[in-house]
Amino acid sequence: MHAPADVCPGPWLAASSRVSGDFGGAAKVVNTIAKTVLPLHHRRIKTTIRTARTRETTIIAKFNAQLAWETEHRRLPMGRVTAGVKALLADPAKGTYYVAEVEGTIAGQLLITYEWSDWRHGWFWWIQSVYILPEARGQSIYSRLYEFVKGKAAEAGNVCGFRLYVENDNYHAQKVYEKVGMEASHYLMYEENV
Repeated sequence: MHAPADVCPGPWLAASSRVSGDFGGAAKVVNTIAKTVLPLHHRRIKTTIRTARTRETTIIAKFNAQLAWETEHRRLPMGRVTAGVKALLADPAKGTYYVAEVEGTIAGQLLITYEWSDWRHGWFWWIQSVYILPEARGQSIYSRLYEFVKGKAAEAGNVCGFRLYVENDNYHAQKVYEKVGMEASHYLMYEENV
């Protein structure tokens, strides 16, 4: 089932955990957003899934800083992260950010980057930088983002699959990905920083 006209009807939002720490001001922005989202938990709300805009560079960068801290206890240099997000938003060949907007407030995001597969003569879309506000988790926002992206892939007509990587011990995220139809791959990931 795909969202018509870039809009998915949203679920109920319920208050959950709080974000702590500074992370270059990310926690302050996230807590400010939470104050906007939390009062909505007693009524039906609308969630809009759409392509991110350049003016949202700062919030995306701050979500990425929160993501790095929550998943890896790693503090990212905000200047570098902001520059990276800005560069990506200015160059669609690098990838596309999608955001979930709840009553005018961004509550979640994911990034799609592209890998050409000569074996399949098609594109793998890599899902990265997945972040959902703590107060909005458990409300199917990631599922709505993923369904929206699957619709975009179907429109493109040349996408052969989706891939992502997840921390080995992030069991909750693994269950979420399995719930939307993804399976663990038989590949291991190796890397070397330069």
